[in-house]
Amino acid sequence: MKLVLASGNAGKLAEFRELFAGTGFDFHPQSEFAIDDVEETGLTFVENALIKARHAARISGLPALGDDSGLCVDALDGAPGLYSARYAGSHGDSAANIEKLLREIHGVPDDQRTARFVCVLALLRHADDPQPIIAQGTWEGRILDAPRGDNGFGYDPVFVVPGLGLSAAELDSAAKHRLSHRGQAMARLHELLQPQ
Repeated sequence: MKLVLASGNAGKLAEFRELFAGTGFDFHPQSEFAIDDVEETGLTFVENALIKARHAARISGLPALGDDSGLCVDALDGAPGLYSARYAGSHGDSAANIEKLLREIHGVPDDQRTARFVCVLALLRHADDPQPIIAQGTWEGRILDAPRGDNGFGYDPVFVVPGLGLSAAELDSAAKHRLSHRGQAMARLHELLQPQ
């Protein structure tokens, strides 16, 4: 099945292709169809995932998968949350986003630096699909004082994985896919797509 991934994020596309390899799902970035990012006007991850998927499905005429995800830090009342990709102002500037996050959480004790990554996937079979398939994943962790590791993208270098003592950017891709919010959401989506 050919699917449009309603995202321009190369890291997300690579993760989807890896996790769904051999399943018959063929992911294509929305850029292949000259689809620009849509304004994310939702107030929740679910709403934004649906907005993205509907926009991509309408323009491409194909099934589309919207992904909305972010980092929610307890000491910051859930920020950056929905604004994770543009926390520092411009969309997708990971270094600036991390720098702002570390500045905002500076001085917060380790035991109060709890956070979680959240991922919501919304699959629409067509633009007017009244029954989207929704899958969600959550990855609990803590925010480090400084970035560590070279793998992953986004906030991975400052998100430490409980029990492992490694940042998400220090994990190999297999471990990250198994543990991460996106890996969990994808596994759930895969389950939901299996014939009953």
